[in-house]
Amino acid sequence: MGGLRVENENLKNREEMREIYLKGRREELKNKSFTLISNNCNGCFILHDLGLKFNTPTVNLYFSMEDFIKFLERLDYYLTLELEEAEWSKYPIGKLGDIKINFMHYENFQLAKEKWDERKKRIDKNNLYILATEKDGCTYELIKRFNNLPYKNKVMLTHKPYDEVKSTYYIKGFESRHSLGFIFEYKGENTYLKYYDDFDYVEWFNNGVY
Repeated sequence: MGGLRVENENLKNREEMREIYLKGRREELKNKSFTLISNNCNGCFILHDLGLKFNTPTVNLYFSMEDFIKFLERLDYYLTLELEEAEWSKYPIGKLGDIKINFMHYENFQLAKEKWDERKKRIDKNNLYILATEKDGCTYELIKRFNNLPYKNKVMLTHKPYDEVKSTYYIKGFESRHSLGFIFEYKGENTYLKYYDDFDYVEWFNNGVY
């Protein structure tokens, strides 16, 4: 019981320290009404940490990297398409034309479609940020395609340095893998920081730099 009590106290202390850290991050944030389009849940984790409204339809879902880049290459076109039900696996899957979207945190397709349609109306193309993480079928060729996308504020978080690719940012801790792991997890048992905290997303949202 003693060990369990200490463990629970450590978890509580970590949660308290993280909340203090996030409070500071929220106070530093000046740009509070941007749209963040992400290929998976890391974007909505960051938005949640900052206490922001989801001005984006890419919440609680993921794309394959190839489909995500295809989506971004013709964003205006794909946003005009009606989201349709494609198939079921363990969760609903939707499609926009030839693109599949995996709604893994939704109970059914109808709810996923409702949230997608509601949130895509909030997109601010004049205050737009693109976040990708190197996984879900990401290759070096796709990294280069991402780098060529016509968006000023874009970044791909990667498992190793790609110094020759401007729009990448190296997250340490996944070098032995072929792609990024779960960067929303804590970096260790005794820290309140998560892997994605290594990327200064507040500076990025405020000033477009990282």
